[in-house]
Amino acid sequence: MGKTNRPKPGVSRRRALWLGGGGLVAAGTGAFAARSELRRWAGLPPEAEPRTPGAVDQRGAQWVAADPANWRRAERPADYAIDRVVIHVVQGSFASALKVFQDPWHAAAAHYVVRKDGHVAQLVRELDVAFHAGNRAYNERSIGIEHEGFVDRPESFTRAMYAASARLTAGICRRYGFPADREHLIGHVEVPGADHTDPGPYWDWDRYLRLVRAELRRPPSPSPHVSG
Repeated sequence: MGKTNRPKPGVSRRRALWLGGGGLVAAGTGAFAARSELRRWAGLPPEAEPRTPGAVDQRGAQWVAADPANWRRAERPADYAIDRVVIHVVQGSFASALKVFQDPWHAAAAHYVVRKDGHVAQLVRELDVAFHAGNRAYNERSIGIEHEGFVDRPESFTRAMYAASARLTAGICRRYGFPADREHLIGHVEVPGADHTDPGPYWDWDRYLRLVRAELRRPPSPSPHVSG
C-alpha cells in the first residue's frame, strides 16, 4: 500500500478500441482521438471525457469511491499514457484498505482492491491518477492494484485472488495496449524510490503472468455496466 504522494453505459469511446483485439471502433472514436492529438500538439489540456458517477472500468467491480484527496483528476490516456500495472499488498484486510482510501488524511489510494475470495472493488477511475506508488511519474503512467493480506503470509494469496487479479490486469493490458510481462507488470518494491517491499517473496510472479496471458487469449468480455 502506498504512503504518499465518469461515460454512459455500454462501450466508451476510449475502451472500444480494444474490443475484439482492437477490431471494433465505436462511432466517434476516431474523431475524439484526433481532437485529443490536436489539443496535445497545440499545448492545450485534453478534452474532458464524460463522467457518470459510479461507473466502473472493470466488469463486475464494486464502486467504492476513494476520497478526492487521495487521487488527482486526469484524462488518461490523453494526458498521460498508461503502460504499467503496479501490484500491491495491503498489509491488512480488504475492509481496512477501503477504509483508509476513503480517509482524506491517508493521502494515498489504489485504483482497485482485490479480496481473498476474488471480489474486486474500484476506488479510482482509470482516467484519473491515484496516489499509490510513492512516485509521481509512476502514478501518472500506471494502474495500482491492492491485494488483501500480508507479504509474509503465503496463505494470503488464494487461487480466487490470483484469478480475479489476473482478469483485471488482462483487461487493463487490453484497454491500453501493453504486454503482460515483467517490464509492464511490476511490484510496488520495484518502483524507483519506493520504501515498500510488497508484494513480497510469496507473490508468485510466474503463476500470475501465466494467468494474465491465459486471460488475454480469451475473447474480450463485454464492456462493464455502470454501477452505483
